[in-house]
Amino acid sequence: MSVNRRLHQDRHEQLMIIGMWVRVGRMDDPSTPSDKLDRGVIVTGLVVISGTIMVLLDTTIVNVALDTLRRELDTPLVTTQWVVTGYLLAVGVVIPVTGWAIDRFGAKTVWITAITLFTTGSVLCASAWSIQSLIAFRLLQGLGGGMLIPGGQTIIARAAGPERMGRAMSLIGVPMLLGPVLGPVLGGFIVQHVSWHWIFLINVPVGALAVWLAVRKLPAGGALAEPGRLDYRGLVLLSGGLVCLLYGLSEASARAGFAEWGVIGWLIAGAALVAGYVMYSLKIGPSSIVDVRLFANRTFASGSVAILLIAVGMFGAMLLLPLYYQNVRGEGAFGAGLLLAPQGLGAMVAMPLAGRITDRAGAGYVVPVGVVLALLGTAPYGAVGAETSYVWLALALFVRGLGFGAVMMPTIATSYSRLSKAAVSRGATTVSAIQQVGGSLGSALLVMVFTRASAAEFEEAGLSGADGGIDQMGSIPADAREAAAPLLANAFGQAFWVSFGLLTLILIPAYFFPRKRKARNAPPAVESDARRSTHG
Repeated sequence: MSVNRRLHQDRHEQLMIIGMWVRVGRMDDPSTPSDKLDRGVIVTGLVVISGTIMVLLDTTIVNVALDTLRRELDTPLVTTQWVVTGYLLAVGVVIPVTGWAIDRFGAKTVWITAITLFTTGSVLCASAWSIQSLIAFRLLQGLGGGMLIPGGQTIIARAAGPERMGRAMSLIGVPMLLGPVLGPVLGGFIVQHVSWHWIFLINVPVGALAVWLAVRKLPAGGALAEPGRLDYRGLVLLSGGLVCLLYGLSEASARAGFAEWGVIGWLIAGAALVAGYVMYSLKIGPSSIVDVRLFANRTFASGSVAILLIAVGMFGAMLLLPLYYQNVRGEGAFGAGLLLAPQGLGAMVAMPLAGRITDRAGAGYVVPVGVVLALLGTAPYGAVGAETSYVWLALALFVRGLGFGAVMMPTIATSYSRLSKAAVSRGATTVSAIQQVGGSLGSALLVMVFTRASAAEFEEAGLSGADGGIDQMGSIPADAREAAAPLLANAFGQAFWVSFGLLTLILIPAYFFPRKRKARNAPPAVESDARRSTHG
């Protein structure tokens, strides 16, 4: 195939993805070669995006609004934080059930149920009259949100088949990376210019549209003839372990360390329950709610380790970036969100290309390059100061986005690539749980590093009025702000170097990722199988 013809096909594919937003109401019979994303897969991906972007945006929007909620509901911050923590705990409980529910009822039914729960929870959150009622309604939101991500990944993986997994996953990877970028911008605008109620009400029209599209466009069926009984004992062990771990990690972040028994006790209990579940799952095998024997698959195991490291290094740093701009550079929530946009733009540029290369050559060639780009984009923040050029920082974020665009979805796609079709739903459940725990661990770890580093900087400089904790930043006296900014910048730099080290470790599991040399013209049997997988 000539270079000009390949460029023409790639351009046509990109235009088709954009145009499907307008033509999503009409579907034609697929007639493209099996190594391309046909209209059915693209439509399925856009339907999944319509739901996942709502959940991913909501998470970061609520983070921006916490201080406003604290003031308007007249409650201490330690209680207000449960608006986020309670949501995470609900997600941790429901994730292990999702794989079984997909096998029992079908991915489409689970997907629609999840969107309905999340949207209903959003309406109730907007009508909350106290912090207690808001936390309770956030739990309901978490039950829906916890099923959406693994459910969406399962739908995409089953529609695309192994030959097109990389490009298919790049479709739903866009909201996964854009959520932390656009969320602070949208959340900052809403809480400053409208009302905190609208950070939840904004989900209602999006959720209604997602349900309508899912009813019309997602393929029915997919439930297994014999899905088995729900593993209640495994559910208690695994969900209980995840809840304890997530709560312990949230407490570690709030208390700026792991030394207190209020943190260590929860973490030990969580680790013990998870270890008990591993032994239990090994004993009963595939009938367990999440089959740990999936990790005997080297590709899935290495992909899972890489996903954990990505979640720790990426989402923890995403929490620090707006804090740096707000507390060192004096930007508001809206301005800080805008300054994060280059990372999302970099991800959008890298994802389509990374998906195509992954399908043709394997993630083993793509992910290491992405890691190097992510490291190059993170290093300038390790040396960040109080007056570092915004242009330089924006360029670094763009390169960082290129790196994550070339790492995140190829890694997820590779994790699924060697699993049987029946095991994909359980694999998606496992990957989502790993992402959730990894994101919480990253936030707790990097916030703890920052708070300890800032406390040491302030103590060495002899400044008073702040002990290094994030809650105390606003209490720094006005006449000490100018002297405090470089000290805070140094503390942020230390935390970013920790993120840099965690990202470097991704190269270890990436060494085991598959590398292949795909033939230019696939034999008819492969094409037929891939096409049947697309519509199965």
